[in-house]
Amino acid sequence: MSSVTLTYEDGTIRVTGAPDEPLPGVETDDRSGTRRAAAYRYREIRDVLRDRDCDVDDRALDLPTLPPLDSGYTLREYQREALDAWEANDRRGVLELPTGSGKTVIALAAIAAAATPALVVVPTVDLLEQWHRELSATFDVPVGRLGGGEQTVEALTVATYDSAYLRADELGDRFGLLVLDEVHHLGGEGYRDVARLFAAPARLGLTATFERPDGAHEAVAELVGPVVYDLDPDDLAGEHLADYEVRRIEVELTDEERERYEEAQGTFLDYVREARITFRSGSDYQELVKRSGNDPRAREALLAKQRAREVMMNADAKLAELSRILDRHRGERVIVFTAHTALVYRISERFLIPAITAETGTEERREVLSRFRDGTYSRVVAANVLDEGVDVPEASVGVILSGSGSEREFTQRLGRILRPGADGAKTATLYELVTNETAEERVARRRR
Repeated sequence: MSSVTLTYEDGTIRVTGAPDEPLPGVETDDRSGTRRAAAYRYREIRDVLRDRDCDVDDRALDLPTLPPLDSGYTLREYQREALDAWEANDRRGVLELPTGSGKTVIALAAIAAAATPALVVVPTVDLLEQWHRELSATFDVPVGRLGGGEQTVEALTVATYDSAYLRADELGDRFGLLVLDEVHHLGGEGYRDVARLFAAPARLGLTATFERPDGAHEAVAELVGPVVYDLDPDDLAGEHLADYEVRRIEVELTDEERERYEEAQGTFLDYVREARITFRSGSDYQELVKRSGNDPRAREALLAKQRAREVMMNADAKLAELSRILDRHRGERVIVFTAHTALVYRISERFLIPAITAETGTEERREVLSRFRDGTYSRVVAANVLDEGVDVPEASVGVILSGSGSEREFTQRLGRILRPGADGAKTATLYELVTNETAEERVARRRR
């Protein structure tokens, strides 16, 4: 029986003493002559060696002491099913559940059940603070924090993706469980190293929308595990989330807007037809972008497309319709979603609605959301920044004035009005305002 030693070194698992047989992801490092694999392969390597009856000297993890934990939560039936599905898959996998369904509660129960040091990784500082509050309030242990100006490490720690990546070589052996919130972000090439460089054998991904248009969710499945439990808003509406309805309202361009739209859209379509660009995939659009670097007509086509998009998404009739919707829902909490910062400020000024954009400072955004939560403000308008990664108070009405064709964006926006207890309303309402006889009709169909 051979003896094999596993150690963690700078984001890799070093394998010494093993027979010269294939092991998952293990390759010989030409510089040092050692055999190594990316750290995320640790559990696979360990299990394969044990299956081969190797004597394994496992030094890969250097876990700090963590006392027994109890989340104190009584899980709903579907939350218990989700946790059980993750446990049954050897504590690896992704939970795909709607916004407002209590993914954080399930994760807290998973942390307690795993009984191992855990690192929670999140995409934004807002979520960092939200998770730090939840972990500190739930468990009677110190909670570390990496990001937002603080760098402290404890057996329970929450980190932004950026901070986790920067400290991965140093901390990759310190945690037995990785909890990856908004795990679809892990599909981005830069973020994948967060999962690759940590040796944690247990991994839990949380998201409302797992699949990515670029297919990168397949990489997430390799690094974290497959979707082991999923529900959509319809599965929970009525009992655990608010019942909801989606109302699509078509509006017309003015004659002047129609003329500007047709002229710009025509310039764009003329070029792509001549260039035989079909837009059957995202790579076709990237081809147009590349051409614009040295082809003046391609650049003009892109600029014309942007002008047409701004006309259709910012149509005057949408503001008139928004006025009627706000009148209809006086006294209810309303979130207005747009894709353009300029439109946010236009709405804010016209309707005296607090605005949140990428330009809004952190403290001001927190103040606006705090007043929205306590009822001082009954409505807020935002450009994309509330779609995910922000702790948004409950609302019962949402209005999409403009957006992309992303199903993820639509699901996130719908989730903002589905949380339990939204103004005591029995039915939440999401309005889609779509400009008639424009490309926005196709965009709206794609996101549904």
